[in-house]
Amino acid sequence: MYRVKLTDFEGPLDLLLFFIKRDELDIYDIPIAKITMDFLEYLKYLQELDLDIAGEFIVMAATLMQIKVQMLLPKPDVEGGEEPDPRAELVRRLLEYKRYKEMAEEMERMQLAQRKVFFRSNFDHDEKIIEEVGDENLLRNVTLFDLIAAFKFAVDRMPRKHFHEINKLNVSLDDQIKYILGFFSDNVEATFHMLVEQMTEKIRIVVTFIALLELIKQKAIGVRQASPYGEIMIVKLPTEAMA
Repeated sequence: MYRVKLTDFEGPLDLLLFFIKRDELDIYDIPIAKITMDFLEYLKYLQELDLDIAGEFIVMAATLMQIKVQMLLPKPDVEGGEEPDPRAELVRRLLEYKRYKEMAEEMERMQLAQRKVFFRSNFDHDEKIIEEVGDENLLRNVTLFDLIAAFKFAVDRMPRKHFHEINKLNVSLDDQIKYILGFFSDNVEATFHMLVEQMTEKIRIVVTFIALLELIKQKAIGVRQASPYGEIMIVKLPTEAMA
């Protein structure tokens, strides 16, 4: 299996914030049972796709299960006040991480705005470079977890087989890269589900998803999202974008 290592890989706190924003949860009153189940499900897909997962994801999964167990246990009588909420430390970490993340995003927006400012100077001699906002910004605001959601949607809608066959399936990353590029020679844009809807083997869908990640990395394919957590559209980028 082809292993993918992402340089800007989101961490476990990003995944928890993804769930909180997606489901509009109260960060101060996290439904720990639901968020633990969602976290473990996404962790299963990350492992199934053979992505290079850091140990901190496993640690976070263990932390969530420990909190879940603590909340299920009978609460002993505590003199002088209530017993501390087992979620308190996790909430503190999430709030602190969220502040740093929002600050970094704001600084990035300021940097992008500053790059569009041109100071008055000698117009006859100063060379002016105007950067066009193009397809390189397609990936903005689309996270790995949004892409995993698209993968999960496609897998959940695969035809279910009620028997087991042992067949050798010859499918390679190069084959699926060629398949995706061939698909977009006839299509301007598509969802991941449209890309794999004719496939009946789960392994082929997995390799196709990894091929998509590789093409995104090569800037041959872009993705865009009309609204937060909305449907992701895949588009083929101009050839020069791969340079």
